[in-house]
Amino acid sequence: MEQHYFQPEIECAGQEDMKKTQSERLRKMVRNCYDNVPFYRQKLDDMGVKPEEIQSIDDIVKLPFTYKTDLRDHYPYGLVAVPREKVARVHASSGTTGKQTVVAYTEGDVDVWATGAARALAAAGCTTRDYVHVSYGYGLFTGGLGLHYGAEKLGAAAIPVSSGNTKRQVQILQDFGSDFLCCTPSYAAFIGETCRDMGVDTSKLPLRAGIFGAEAWSEGMRENIERLLNIKAYDIYGLSEIAGPGVSFECSEQNGLHVNEDFFYPEIIDPDTGEQLPDGEYGELVFTCIGKEALPLIRYRTRDISALVHEKCACGRTLVRMLKPKGRTDDMLIIRGVNVFPSQIEYVLTQLGLEPNYLIEVDRVDNRDNMVVQVEMSSAMFSDKVRQIETYERQIAGALQSTLNISAEVKLVAPKSLSRSEGKAQRVIDRRKV
Repeated sequence: MEQHYFQPEIECAGQEDMKKTQSERLRKMVRNCYDNVPFYRQKLDDMGVKPEEIQSIDDIVKLPFTYKTDLRDHYPYGLVAVPREKVARVHASSGTTGKQTVVAYTEGDVDVWATGAARALAAAGCTTRDYVHVSYGYGLFTGGLGLHYGAEKLGAAAIPVSSGNTKRQVQILQDFGSDFLCCTPSYAAFIGETCRDMGVDTSKLPLRAGIFGAEAWSEGMRENIERLLNIKAYDIYGLSEIAGPGVSFECSEQNGLHVNEDFFYPEIIDPDTGEQLPDGEYGELVFTCIGKEALPLIRYRTRDISALVHEKCACGRTLVRMLKPKGRTDDMLIIRGVNVFPSQIEYVLTQLGLEPNYLIEVDRVDNRDNMVVQVEMSSAMFSDKVRQIETYERQIAGALQSTLNISAEVKLVAPKSLSRSEGKAQRVIDRRKV
């Protein structure tokens, strides 16, 4: 497959050149934080670290960690490092608990974000001739505008559809000649299901690829989307606090996500000790925003569980790769002492040939954790007799037991009875009072 790059001089840079860039940017960033963010000045002073001691990217281990609670504790603008007149954009996380995390951008920060998204689109094969159908939500959520600006930065045409009104989405895909689709993976699957229900032959659409992120998804989900939409599905990673989508991205090899490490320096740490872990070992993903001005977070703990690989990719890129996150430490369910991630359940369902439409309900009954997994039946299963449905439920429960090492009750429900999401899918309801 022909390889596409947006900035080959960066994406394929030698390690020494990249390290030099990272070190220069880290020095500048730490000085900015110390001089302009009282929170960081106090942190560094408490640790006895002065900005001039940070000379190389290797010195990053001398710096403190930043947590999501720090952003909430200094809501809304307490960690912003530039004067008000330099702020060009404000976004906020779509969090459901506590205060939102507010992110400010300078014009330069917006350009960094757009550049990361443009690299992602190019890696998926997008060119200046293509039309990019953006079905992420527009607004304070970073998804829509991130891919929109990335498409324009690349020179492609952005179609700002936003989310919702799915039949209209399908009509636009047919009529506007969209080449690329950008949305959450769960919404991509829903668009695919809608195409199928409307009798639309997706093989006749111009659509050839999609870039999906903002929620965890399995290889089974990828296969499901590719089958429904007749496209190649690519992963993209980002989080509001860092820059939104475009922090890292898949290339044609789909063997990990290339990190835009000239802007966002990654580490993998032991989540308990904070010590750096070697390549290939899974731990907590940490980012330092060496390319940002307004909110230059130092060693931000994402809670995502991943691993790093520094060897050159077969696509030609030398950008470090992060392996597809296994889950999140704060989305992880601990059930009867066992760590459970929704992505594990999704994997089991897709391995059994089921579409990944499910809901996990956790409760505590008589001081014992109880997990129920509701799973949508296929149309063929729905027409089967009750006894056969019970057999399916036992089969799924057995497969979950084998993978998770704990038992779960499985309830098969009617097709389309679980709510669909235009943004991040809600997969878990935890009713335990702890």
